[in-house]
Amino acid sequence: MKTDEDSGGMWCLVMFDLPVKTKRQRKVAADFRNLLLDMGYCMVQFSVYARYTPTQAGNRATVRAIKENLPSKGMVRILHISDHQWSSALRFSSMQRDESEETPDVFTLF
Repeated sequence: MKTDEDSGGMWCLVMFDLPVKTKRQRKVAADFRNLLLDMGYCMVQFSVYARYTPTQAGNRATVRAIKENLPSKGMVRILHISDHQWSSALRFSSMQRDESEETPDVFTLF
């Protein structure tokens, strides 16, 4: 499999705000989260899910599936960033910088 030498891999981030006031809205939001999990995304924070692939092209099919299953209400944003950008992000927990090495919860079969 060819990798993107410039980036060392790509992360696809899906961020969303969906209404959850009614039982139906909560079900739609849960179904959307489950769709992301089924496609191999992992939760980074509430309403922020990420998936790593060796190239940006590896995310095309999942982005297409997300577009086809967008909830009718709410906002969804899809962003691609390089593995280098992901690894250089600052992370804080309880006002303390988290400098532990973060490894993705990704399982790849070759």
